[in-house]
Amino acid sequence: MSASVQSWTDRLDGKQAADVSALLDRATAADGTAPVSEQGVHAVSGAGGDGVRHLVETDAHRIVGYAQLQPGHGEHPAMAELAVDPEARGRGIGSRLVTEVLSEGGPDTRVWAHGNLPAAQAVAHRLGLSGARELLQLRRPLEGAELPEIVVPEDISLRVYRGVEDDSEVLRVNAAAFAWHPEQGSWTEREMAERRAEAWFDPAGLFMAYGTSDEKRLLGFHWTKVHPQQGDEPAIGEVYVVAIGPDAQGRGLGRLLTLAGLHYLRDRGLGAVLLYVEGDNTSALHTYDRLGFERFHTDVAYARA
Repeated sequence: MSASVQSWTDRLDGKQAADVSALLDRATAADGTAPVSEQGVHAVSGAGGDGVRHLVETDAHRIVGYAQLQPGHGEHPAMAELAVDPEARGRGIGSRLVTEVLSEGGPDTRVWAHGNLPAAQAVAHRLGLSGARELLQLRRPLEGAELPEIVVPEDISLRVYRGVEDDSEVLRVNAAAFAWHPEQGSWTEREMAERRAEAWFDPAGLFMAYGTSDEKRLLGFHWTKVHPQQGDEPAIGEVYVVAIGPDAQGRGLGRLLTLAGLHYLRDRGLGAVLLYVEGDNTSALHTYDRLGFERFHTDVAYARA
């Protein structure tokens, strides 16, 4: 068996990107969960933002392992995601990738384990890492399940996305609502444009709330998403982003906007909906619990203890 080789690059070439994408697909099929986030997938194709670095481990000119390092910014540490080809597992590749990204990213680097699978837990234990952040996936049924009615207060105007002229307000509210969030809060016009270009994008699924006294200043929004059917897995909706501006908190807009999106997804014939929420976001968890969501799985970001 030949020795594998690791190498860093600031940008994957066309063949590397295709090979990494195929590896991620194989890992997803084997594990039942994607090893890399949406933002990470964009970065594989070269559209993921500045400063992203890619680590590939090759064996006999075949990529058997991949890691991606997103740079830290402000008070937020660097973030890493990785995957090992299912056919090459059990050879220490995961541990080598994690060791290298921790060395490259610095002592505070966090390494995501999507689904927190046993293999990831074993690597974390072997390297002395502990969970530093939890991201929960919640789900609830739509087909055959009751949904509360949408009641829009008289001082609120609810409409859907009209086009790029809405982007500046969406980005302003997003940045304010997620100032604490290392990934979501840093969205720019590039992130908006990338998502508008996605096959799943539907302007009718982006709900926006304004005060009737000022219909130019956005109070909050709910961006929905639909994941298409994959194999035996039916299509499923997603509460993609719910953002409420700090100056609009306490008015029930999170519940209102979430319900608007849930009704929209149900009317599209989807049987269920998912969402992601930080494990320590107690107010959001309370809202989603009251709307019938239950925990489905957990992603964990590991870091040095």
